Amino acid sequence: MSDYSEKFDATGLNCPLPILRSKKVLSTMNSGDVLFVIATDAGSVKDFDSFCKQTGNELIESSESGNQYHYYIKKA
Repeated sequence: MSDYSEKFDATGLNCPLPILRSKKVLSTMNSGDVLFVIATDAGSVKDFDSFCKQTGNELIESSESGNQYHYYIKKA
């Protein structure tokens, strides 16, 4: 997926910072907008899945590329 409204680079950040900072970016976005997040923390896979379930945001896609994790989150 390459269509997104905002991009957040969380590389080098460890739990819980990727989630907390992504939440802050999402708070500035409109409903239906898509946030693209790049992270390097392996724990972020489970964290973003749980975060989206708890907040009602939609985890459209998640993938791994080398040592990076990519997430596309649609704001509720």
